[in-house]
This record gives sequence, C-alpha cells and structure tokens, in this order.
Amino acid sequence: MSQHKSLQGASGLVIKRNVLKRFERVAILKKRGQWTEGERVSGLRKTKPDV
Repeated sequence: MSQHKSLQGASGLVIKRNVLKRFERVAILKKRGQWTEGERVSGLRKTKPDV
C-alpha cells in the first residue's frame, strides 16, 4: 500500500506544527521577555511558533 503525499517523512516537506510543547513555549516567552526563571510553568499564555 502506498503512502499519501501529505504524510511524507523527513526527506519530504517539513510541516509547521501549531501546537508547542511546554519547554518550547517557555523558550519563546523567555526570548520575548514575558517569562522569568522561577515563574509557574502551568497556565502559560498562548504563543505562536516563530517563523
């Protein structure tokens, strides 16, 4: 059975994820200056992935 073109692996197109892991959200907020060390990591504000 063949695989659909939209499901290609690493050699194909890279698909942009719209859901980030918690550590990725913290890194983005740190870079923007909206989160400092020692703050809670639960209940983080929504962030969009950097382009």
